[in-house]
Amino acid sequence: MEMLNLYQNNYLIVFVFLCLGILLPVVALFLGKLLRPYKPYETKYTTYESGIEPFHDSRVQFNVRYYIFALMFVIFDVETVFLYPWAVAYEKLGIFALIEMLIFVFMLVIGLIYAWKKKVLKWT
Repeated sequence: MEMLNLYQNNYLIVFVFLCLGILLPVVALFLGKLLRPYKPYETKYTTYESGIEPFHDSRVQFNVRYYIFALMFVIFDVETVFLYPWAVAYEKLGIFALIEMLIFVFMLVIGLIYAWKKKVLKWT
C-alpha cells in the first residue's frame, strides 16, 4: 500500500508541474494584455524602414542559396564551439577523447567537402 501511495505521489508531482507550466504563461500573457496601454494609430501599423516611408512591398524574394550559406556558417560555427572545452580539458581526457574529437572533426570535414561539391559555398 505504501508503494502505491509513493507511485501516485510521483504522478501527482508531475501533474502539479504540468499545471504550473500551462497556468503561469497563460496568466502572464493575460496580465500583460490587461495591463498594457492600448492606443492604436495608423502610423503604428506601417512598416518601419530606417525612418523613411516604405516605397515598395517589404516581401522581397531572395535566392535560397543565401539561406543555405548562412545555415552552413551557423552549423560549422556552432560545431567549432565544441572544440574549445575539449581543448581546455585535453590533458585530463586522454587519448580516448583525442580519437573522439578526430572522428568529430573528420565528420565536419566530410560535411564541408560535400557542401563544396554541391556548390553550396559558392556565394554568387
